[in-house]
Amino acid sequence: MFRKLKATHRNNRGMVVILALATMMLVVTTALELHISERANMMSSAVMRDRATLEQMCASGVNLAMAILIKDRLESESDSLQEDWADNETIATLLAEIPFDEGTIELEITDELSKIQINALLDFPEGRNFNNSQQELWSRFAAGLLAFMESSEGEKEKSKSENEEDIDPITIISCLKDWMDSGDDDAITGLNGAETDYYESLDPPYAAKNGPFDHLSELRLVKGITPELFAGVGDAAGLGQYVTVYGAEEAADEKFSFPGKININTADLAVLSALLPIENADSAPLLIEYRKATSGTLYTNDITKLGWHNRVPGLAGAQIDPNLISVSSQIFRITASASLNNVRVTTTAVIERIKAQESGPWQCKVLNWKTE
Repeated sequence: MFRKLKATHRNNRGMVVILALATMMLVVTTALELHISERANMMSSAVMRDRATLEQMCASGVNLAMAILIKDRLESESDSLQEDWADNETIATLLAEIPFDEGTIELEITDELSKIQINALLDFPEGRNFNNSQQELWSRFAAGLLAFMESSEGEKEKSKSENEEDIDPITIISCLKDWMDSGDDDAITGLNGAETDYYESLDPPYAAKNGPFDHLSELRLVKGITPELFAGVGDAAGLGQYVTVYGAEEAADEKFSFPGKININTADLAVLSALLPIENADSAPLLIEYRKATSGTLYTNDITKLGWHNRVPGLAGAQIDPNLISVSSQIFRITASASLNNVRVTTTAVIERIKAQESGPWQCKVLNWKTE
């Protein structure tokens, strides 16, 4: 009997120890969870604090870029890559004057009108017929872009295997027109076009825009604009890099037109090739070399006036449609990126230099602002 009671007592003591250990483990686990949760909350708060700081840093960078662009407009009526707004060293020096206690910031300004203005393909504000100059530009540009993409490693085989039909310049141009032509759901551009009946047959279905593009991402909805064609493949850049939806100008009756003039002083190689006559397209790199030529710290060639391309050796007789080019811009893309404690924020702003009144000061109007 004594042994039995003693054993029972020992078992009871064992249970007490186990319960005590279990309680202790529960307390420790709870404490750890609370610590982890609190630490996560603190980290989340720190990230939010850093992000708020970085957003303000980016906004400061964008405002600095606007000031640079206004100063540039007061000093010159032309715009080129020879100027301060396009010089990374000059921008870095100006950024160093902004007294941020922590973090770093990078700033880039690019000319949005160095690109092909997609809405200029039609003669807005009516928006029904081709702009002939732009149609010819697109024919050369699309042909060159497709040829370059097909020359990339494996792209030709990939296109054949993944696409149901061949993509050619005529198809691209026809589908772009049918997407934009206003109030028209008949594919008047021919068998290569596509109107609402085509898009409503897709899964999921949607309608053709029948108006100008508002966002570049809308290009992905157009028949013939494959993901590869839009974004590019390998070393070949895609359509999205070379076109813009900006460039509208006020017309009568509160409507808009799209002149579509490209700044030849800032355009990329692919765009320059399309601007030149077909027989001179391979000479486009000479234009870039001419724009960049320096003697010491000074640029040697004056590119402030239209027609400078004819002074480039080998291009004396090259005729570029004057309806397609300019040497100035008013719309720019500003990209400000700030970093702090492994957190990075980027703000992209598209701005237009304007005068509210003829005699008033130059200002920068924000057309689009995106932070991510």
